[in-house]
Amino acid sequence: MELWKRNLLILWIASFFFMSSMSMVIPFLPLYVQELGVDDPDQVMSWAGLIVGANFLSAFLFAPLWGALGDRFGRKLMVLRSGFGMAITVSLMGFATSPLQLLLLRFLNGMISGFIPAATSLIAVTTPKEKVGQALGIFQSGHVAGTIMGPFLGGLLAEWIGFREIFHYTGIVILLMTLLVWLAVREQFKKPTEKQKKAMKGAFSTIIRTQPLLPLFTVGFLIQFSIMSAQPLLPLFVQEVHPTSEYVAFFAGLVPAVTGLANMVAAPFLGRLGDRKGTQYVLFYSLLGAACFSVPQAFVHSIGALLVVRFLLGLCIGGLTPSVNALIRKFAPAGQESTTFGYANSALFMGNMLGPILGGLLAGFIGIRGVFLLGAVLFAVNLLWVKYVFEHRVDESQRLRLSKYWLPQ
Repeated sequence: MELWKRNLLILWIASFFFMSSMSMVIPFLPLYVQELGVDDPDQVMSWAGLIVGANFLSAFLFAPLWGALGDRFGRKLMVLRSGFGMAITVSLMGFATSPLQLLLLRFLNGMISGFIPAATSLIAVTTPKEKVGQALGIFQSGHVAGTIMGPFLGGLLAEWIGFREIFHYTGIVILLMTLLVWLAVREQFKKPTEKQKKAMKGAFSTIIRTQPLLPLFTVGFLIQFSIMSAQPLLPLFVQEVHPTSEYVAFFAGLVPAVTGLANMVAAPFLGRLGDRKGTQYVLFYSLLGAACFSVPQAFVHSIGALLVVRFLLGLCIGGLTPSVNALIRKFAPAGQESTTFGYANSALFMGNMLGPILGGLLAGFIGIRGVFLLGAVLFAVNLLWVKYVFEHRVDESQRLRLSKYWLPQ
């Protein structure tokens, strides 16, 4: 088996178990806060919001640092650093005795996190350029599948072993997956030359000046912001459209699971399509589909209709982040690929952090249905931005010629 295929297989397995373990924790954080002695419902939600957001905030701040170190010392080393570090911090969360301790551990976890971003960078760098889209699409299917399975497994374990033990179990799984990567993944890393080291000192300005990297960072931010703005509101929306109180919890879990399933199915196919036809086209039409299928969400009045629309939306989402990562790999300065991905990941973390916060605030004024329409508008704005960037900010070979694919320029 070729080295890049072997690495992809191992990292797919590791990311599946990593994300299934990590996603077991998030849905039960409010319940764990109650177990830590907070009784007032408003305080529980406030603490839960801070605890979730702290991880994204510190990850946003530190992602560029880990990316730069990846270019200097190797991408596999950054995967191992993150894996071993998170195995410790997540396990320690099971020993927390107050919400403040849990908050500080989540912040620390975000500081040293980056298993999936580091693995993405490793795959992007070790895969032949003509196969990057396919590889990143396959890789995304792995951690999306883990995200789907996690809450289900977490619900079972919470009943059997309790909330604290879930953190210990998660830490053990992360440790095992990190050991798997250590033993099975191979990186033919070449230490940077003195000339490359000097160039790294001005990496930020080099990356920002390299077109179209900064616009692509903006695209990634808007994608995550659009997706995450409505994500925490879905259980409440399920209550609104489901006619009875029966199986509300089941459907609240099924709706995001259906979206994730469609994402998982579509991502490898769209990645291969991007390698053959042009990744910029896959990104453009995926954004078009996401904008179109976000609108019907605001008008559904049955759980069946919601499931259908969310599945169609998930198919389009499968072509978004892998396409952005493949394009970043294509345009990243040689020898600064991980640094470039570090800044890209910061943009994604910012979208993950701000999306739920602003979506929740706006829902109080425009309602949940209004937030869905806002997501459609943001996808449409992103679509126009991608069209402008790839018509004016890239060389002739990368131009986006939509007339080739049935739309006028």
